Formats: sequence, structure tokens, C-alpha cells
Amino acid sequence: MSEGARQNVPRAVGLLILQLAVVVSAQETLPRPGSAGGPSAPTTGKTRSEESSQSAARTGNGGSENEATTQSEKADGPGDPAFGGERHPLYRLTKSDIVDVNFTFSPDYNQSLTVQPDGFVVLKGAGTVFAEGLTLPQLHHAVMDAYSGFLNQPEVTLTLKDFDKPYFLASGEVAKPGKYELRGDLTVNEAIAVAGGFTQQARHSQVILFRRVSGDLAEAHVLDLKRMLDGRNLHEDMHLQPGDFIFVPQSRVSKIRKYVPTNALSWYMNPLEF
Repeated sequence: MSEGARQNVPRAVGLLILQLAVVVSAQETLPRPGSAGGPSAPTTGKTRSEESSQSAARTGNGGSENEATTQSEKADGPGDPAFGGERHPLYRLTKSDIVDVNFTFSPDYNQSLTVQPDGFVVLKGAGTVFAEGLTLPQLHHAVMDAYSGFLNQPEVTLTLKDFDKPYFLASGEVAKPGKYELRGDLTVNEAIAVAGGFTQQARHSQVILFRRVSGDLAEAHVLDLKRMLDGRNLHEDMHLQPGDFIFVPQSRVSKIRKYVPTNALSWYMNPLEF
């Protein structure tokens, strides 16, 4: 072999090795069937998308559940004070209210509590508790705390036995002035009928309805019941609220009747009679 041929053999071997290295490198960079670029890649993307949507759905459901829970809590809880304070407020104890207290496992402590003029109630063997203005659940917690010192987790039941019932007052020129229970929905005309109706001296056109707004403030409404009845239109007849006070004033003729002789008054009222 000549000297030139011997020198070309190493070069040819080197080129062959370089070509083999390039082929191997190219095969390693090709996508495999299970890689992200193969057919399974969209499946993986779809799975992630589904997981995201399911997570969002779970989040949305959780939000709606939380919203429903919040609404449920608001149903019996305090409302916006600007729109009337509490929603469905519980009754709050006042003076002279009577509450029965029953202990399931300690009947010796069963008792009837009366809210005293100072607002306190006297518990048998447990001192006094301030009860005025409390709801029954709040008084229940107070009684539990009072007896927890010597009773182990007492089971107590409270029942409102007697309370200040809704009422209205009727005064002035009605047949039976006084205080009446407000049972159901009553209007001013109906309340006057409950009080026995008008007297002969009543001034039907200026019946006054007093309604207390706060402890020191009351509003007055003047109602012309004569016009309502004559016109057979009771749309303006106001509905009563607990504590309303109806006053029927005396007519002008009845005010001067006692100062004028009967014959002269009869002639004055109806001169055509004679």
C-alpha cells in the first residue's frame, strides 16, 4: 500500500465515526410515543383542563354553599338597622313577664320566674340574674351559667308562660274607654267599634291616633272617619300597631250645650221644627 493510501484510511474512519454520532444524536431528539409531543399530549392537556374546570366548579359550588349558609344565617339574625333593625326578631322580656324553668334531671330546681320591676329574676339557690330585655335563648344561657357552679351540665328548658300582650287604648267620646288587647289586624274604625262606638257628643271628623315613635316622641294622625263612612271609602283607615292610642274629641255643639237652655238649643239647631 502506498504512503498516500495509508494516510487516507484514518480520515475515512474519522468521517464514519462522525456520521454515526450525528445519527445517534438525531434519534435521541425524535419525539417518543409517550412524550408530550405524541398522541398522548392532548390527552394530558385535556385532563388538566378538566381538572381545572372541576376545581372551578368545586370552588363555585363552595361559593354558592357559603352564600346559602350566609343567607340562612341572616334569616334569623340581625338585619340592616337602616331598614328596620332585626329580621324576625325574638321576643324580649319585659317587666311582669313569667317564665317557667324546668330541670330534666334536677326537678327540685323547677320554678317560675317573674321579671321584677327592677328587671331581675330570682333563681332558686343561685341568686339573681338580670332578665329584662333578654330573649329566651339569652336567659337560658344565663340560667345555665348560674347553676353550672354546683350542677354538672344541667339540662334546662325555658317556657314563656305570661307576657305583655299587644294592646291599644281608646279614650274620649267612646262608649267604653279603656285598654284592649290587639288581636289580629284592626283599623281605627274597627277599634272604635270594639270600644263600644261613638257617643252622641263625639266629633267623628277629627279622630286622633297617637303612635309612639320613641320613648320621648309620638306622632299624631287626624282622621276624618265621618267622611270615610259617608263616602264608603276606607282606604285611608289606618291599621293599628301595638301601643296605639285613639282619642275621640268632643264636638263643638256638645261643648256649648251645657251652657244653653234646652229649648233655645233645639231652636238653634233646627229652626224649621217650630
